[in-house]
Amino acid sequence: MCTVWYVITRASVDIAASADRVWEVFTDVKRWPSWTASVTAVEALDGPAIAVGHRFRIKQPRMPVLVWEVTEVDAPHAWTWAVRRPGATTYASHEVSPSGPSSCVVTQVIDQRGPIGVVVALLMRGMTKRYLELEGNGLKAASERAHPLASQS
Repeated sequence: MCTVWYVITRASVDIAASADRVWEVFTDVKRWPSWTASVTAVEALDGPAIAVGHRFRIKQPRMPVLVWEVTEVDAPHAWTWAVRRPGATTYASHEVSPSGPSSCVVTQVIDQRGPIGVVVALLMRGMTKRYLELEGNGLKAASERAHPLASQS
């Protein structure tokens, strides 16, 4: 018998900016601390681009420093990165879906797997949801600020 261990946390936000603009802001990972309180520091270990194999050291409040490695990229629509530890793997997926010429929906998914990953996910689920909301709202504000139609909405 195969036991599957995972917990998925998901959050989406509507953004009044083009998908291209949102992708540009979202994938400029080193600037995340300037627009979300959920990230205090980012260090690109293999270059700043979101590219398969590139790693980013990220510090978040109330969490240990983690090194995320990009595992998949479908530019300019989605990317996934992962943190692997004994008994736990966490995948974070980021998707930008156009909903009009100057609007899109961003969906973030945290997929925590393994017996230790599930326990950590359940213990930290509230904080994970809060951080995803902070990131979505921060991305929305940063993307719309730079968007020429934002002041007209």
